[in-house]
Amino acid sequence: MKANVLTLAGKIKEKIELPHVFDTEYRPDLISRAVLSSITNRLQQKGTDPMAGKKGSVHFFGKGLGQSRTPRMTTGPRRAGFVPQAVGGHLAHPPKTEKRVQEKINRKERKLAIHSAIAASAKKELVGKRGHLIEEVKHIPLILEDEIETVTKTKEIQEIFKAIGVWPDVLKSKDRKIKAGRGKMRGRKYRERKGPLLVVSNASHLFGARNMAGVDVVSIKKLGAEHLAPGACAGRLVIWSRSAIEILGEA
Repeated sequence: MKANVLTLAGKIKEKIELPHVFDTEYRPDLISRAVLSSITNRLQQKGTDPMAGKKGSVHFFGKGLGQSRTPRMTTGPRRAGFVPQAVGGHLAHPPKTEKRVQEKINRKERKLAIHSAIAASAKKELVGKRGHLIEEVKHIPLILEDEIETVTKTKEIQEIFKAIGVWPDVLKSKDRKIKAGRGKMRGRKYRERKGPLLVVSNASHLFGARNMAGVDVVSIKKLGAEHLAPGACAGRLVIWSRSAIEILGEA
């Protein structure tokens, strides 16, 4: 399978043979597990203090007093305490730190999931189905010459994106929607869209691309399933540098 390498102006420079990774079978089940594993591995286990709700001074006064048989405070209004149904009492089923929250996946399965997500990014129908605006994109997969790795200014990146046809997808990513429910009260007010992913061999200079909404930049050696399939939905619009493709073929 061959693909065109484009200049920064969007012109065809040469044709190269794609690595065998792009021929991998599409496995949405493994991609979903790999993304879920990546997300859950960042979670911190939580639990309550074993003595939470049990530190108050309460006493069971016995029966025959014409009141419910629950422990009551020894001072003050003599209201119920300690028990789960009482104000300030302990939880009936509190969260446990030993609860399993990580999704486990084998090393070979994770590798196959990443390869499958890479292959899915080269299928135009999957990229369009994911919601990317690719009407102006003429070449998928998008491979640029290595000069892209030396561009630092946002305005220059913008002109490159316009030349290769991905600028409408970047503009679409600027639209943010306010979430429904309690999520917007906890530091997650907006739902942000994902735009193009820029995969290069060295991501240390591409500060201009990181300033754009929805655009992610990642080194080929740190590429994961969550980059290629955000939300476990494969088919992200990926822009490769020629060096990144060469490194991918050596892996």
